[in-house]
Amino acid sequence: MRSHVSRTVSGCFAVLRQIRSIRRFVTSLVVSLIMPRLHYGNATLARLPENQHRRLQSVLNAAARLIYRKSRCEHVAPFLRELYWLRSRDRVDFKIAVFIFRRLRGLAPRYLADDIRCVADTNRRRLRLSSSDLLTVRPTRLVTMGDRAFPVAGSRLRNTLPHDVTSARTLSVFCNRLKSHLFNISFPPN
Repeated sequence: MRSHVSRTVSGCFAVLRQIRSIRRFVTSLVVSLIMPRLHYGNATLARLPENQHRRLQSVLNAAARLIYRKSRCEHVAPFLRELYWLRSRDRVDFKIAVFIFRRLRGLAPRYLADDIRCVADTNRRRLRLSSSDLLTVRPTRLVTMGDRAFPVAGSRLRNTLPHDVTSARTLSVFCNRLKSHLFNISFPPN
């Protein structure tokens, strides 16, 4: 994933340098040129090492500073909060959680994750958890690769979300609640 992150980061910084010359339309250009590059394939970046997420986060930080015309030495958190942008790791979690929601509601292709099952669907009916909406997490041997697999990372993420997020009936409500939840974790209200 190192080469993918490197190409994404260098491409985004190249676009940011070009945008800097046309500051009048900066916000719409950043959102239309930078964000799709960062979002492309980001569901594959589950449980990526922290140094790789820092590199992706540096693109978001530079974009926010460009929009607000601030220098590199100024703290970027207030700008990200005002733009209502999630951090890099939270963007990946958002995408994975949406895929899981779509899969559980039958809105995604079945091949996306045949291994995703509710605890209630297992043969162990006597468990207290069988009435919950938790997902089973398949045991893995390799932390570096096995834990990054979509069914494992997605199930773990879904099991950590609060009930008010997972109980959403529609995709739009789920996305709104999920983004608010992840945003409040990254930028706690004062």
